[in-house]
Order: sequence, then structure tokens, then C-alpha cells
Amino acid sequence: MELENGTVKTEFSLLGFSDHPELQSVLFAMFFCIYSVTLMGNLGMILLITTSSPLHTPMYFFLCILSFIDACYSSVIAPKLLVDLVSDKTISYNGCVAQLYFFCSLVDTESFLLAAMAYDRYIAICNPLLYTALMSKRICCQLVIGAFLGGTMSSVIHTTNTFQLSFCSKEITHFFCDISPLFSLSCTDTYNHDIVLVVFASLVEAICLLTGLLSYVCITAAILKTGSAEGRRKGFSTCASHLTAVTIYHGTLIFIYLHPSADHSLDIDKATSVFYTLIIPMLNPLIYSLRNKDVKHAFRKVIRQMFLK
Repeated sequence: MELENGTVKTEFSLLGFSDHPELQSVLFAMFFCIYSVTLMGNLGMILLITTSSPLHTPMYFFLCILSFIDACYSSVIAPKLLVDLVSDKTISYNGCVAQLYFFCSLVDTESFLLAAMAYDRYIAICNPLLYTALMSKRICCQLVIGAFLGGTMSSVIHTTNTFQLSFCSKEITHFFCDISPLFSLSCTDTYNHDIVLVVFASLVEAICLLTGLLSYVCITAAILKTGSAEGRRKGFSTCASHLTAVTIYHGTLIFIYLHPSADHSLDIDKATSVFYTLIIPMLNPLIYSLRNKDVKHAFRKVIRQMFLK
């Protein structure tokens, strides 16, 4: 990384929440609790799904992968944030590149996975007789692999686009290496880089949101054709958790990334980033379990088995 004066720096400083030193201990305790709950919730969901045979269906296979991604991308951010709150606030140049790469990769993979989950619900409700054939284990694995490949390719583009810049400072006014705070350190105009960011972020969002939107339009039409009120209630209840997760997740991403960097308030971005890097991964297991009878039944069964032993 070459700075404007020609000197080479090998690290960045993550200023994060350093402008509120009196809150460091409180923030550490809060983020530690959030991260602990996130790991326990998502790893618990993975364990529950893999050990409960009634949950060995395409929907819960995707949910298991979603929990894995949430645990991973929260882990890309939270441990370093916790360290920064109590001691070292620096990150190496290569560490910053790696953090941005893995974060972007996992975030975009989750976007594609949520689209695959919407497609799964569409097939289950609109084509129930063909569900087993259209959502076979092989096809489910292909959709997951496609989601990871899409996330990886998108991340390579964003990471390369960001680190082609020359930086005038090493002080990142954020708690992790994100695109917008790094753009703000640039010595040169970032207009072209902003265009690349918006174009490719919009492309990913368009693919994922259109897939989800079309799926839920078809699902809604199919449910409304159901004769009984109980059938409609059950149909909407089946999709409510996923629709809630999609709305929160994509709404946050659009707010942060799909407007020009000049319009960014870094303080607002930091607060929003805390929400989608730490809070959303913690909420997802709750969203998918509190309204899900199968998950609650499997959980109660596991608890009973534990106490009976």
C-alpha cells in the first residue's frame, strides 16, 4: 500500500468506536454477548438439523447452510472487533484484504442462498407433486455450490476494485475493512470505483431480489386460490420466517451499498453495519425457529432425550 508521500505502510488503524472511549467496556460486553449468542444459535441450529431425521428436507438443508454462513461471516468481524475494543486497533494490509474478501464473499453467498430458499418455497407450494424431483439432493447441492461461486466471484470483483486505489491515510473510521470507509481514504477520485461497486452490487441484488419477488408473487397467488382460511393461514405461515429474514437482510444491504459514497454518514454506516454483521446473524436462528413447529418439536425431542439419559 503506497501512500501519497511515497512511503509504504503495511497496516491500517481501525478507529471503530475509539471516539467513545468511555463506552469501550460496555461495547465489549455487549458485542461479546451478541457474538456468543450468534455462535450458539447458529451452531445449535446446524447440530439440530443434522441430528434430527425429520429435518432432513431441502428447506432445512438450506437453513443449515444459512446458519453456517451466518456463523462464519459474523466470525470474520466480531473477534477482531472485540480485540480492538480492549487493545490493538491495527490490522495488516493483507489482513484487511482478507477480511474484506471473506466478508463480501459470505454476504453475497447469503444473498444467493436466500434466493434459492425462496425458489424452494415456490416449488413446495406451487408444484408440490413435483417437489421431490425438482428439489432433489443433487439439485440442492448444485444451488448451494452456485451460491458460493456467485459470492466468490462478486467478492473478487469488489476486493480488487477497492484495493486498486492509492490511500492517503491508514486510519479507517470504521470497525472493520469495509468498502465505503476504504474509498474515503483514497488519494484520487473514486467515481469509477463507485460505478463498479454500484453496478455489481445492483446486479447481485437484482438477481436475488427478482428471484425472491417472483417466487413470492407466485406463492401468494397460489395461496389465495386455496379454498379454506386454514390453508391460507398455513401457507403464509410457512413463508413468513423467510420473508422476514429477506426483508431485513436486503433492506440493510441496499441502504449501505446502493447509494454514492459521498452521501454516506460513517456514523450511520457503523451503526447499520453492527446491525447486519452482528445482529442479523444472531436473529436468523430465532426467526426461523420461533414460528417453526418442526424445529420446536425437534428441539423439545432433543431436550427430552438429554434429560432422560
